[in-house]
Formats: sequence, C-alpha cells, structure tokens
Amino acid sequence: MFMMMASELPAMPATLEVECTDGSCTLDMFELHYTYDMPDDVGVTDFCCPYCGETETLEAIEL
Repeated sequence: MFMMMASELPAMPATLEVECTDGSCTLDMFELHYTYDMPDDVGVTDFCCPYCGETETLEAIEL
C-alpha cells in the first residue's frame, strides 16, 4: 500500500467567497469551490449571481 505524506499532497484548490451587492437581490453571499484544473486567472468577474443573474454587482470577499 502506497501512502503520501501531507507535505507531498498537492495544494487544495482555491475557493472564492463572493457577495452580491444588488440591493434587490435576496442572495447575500456564496462560495465557489474550484477544481484542480481551474485556470489561475479566473476571478469574480467570470461568474454571475445565481439569483439575479447580474455580474457587475458581484464582489470578492477578502478574508
């Protein structure tokens, strides 16, 4: 049986916390979980709000 040490495991894929700032939208925030093959340059501008459909009102939440 082959086991990897924790230091040998690949880094976890990125997550992106996003808020919708549209005052009439009922969604306040959501989190995107990327796969390992997500391009490095993907950001909040590549998505739209799943409730109101807007893209301009999305902002990344910095933790």
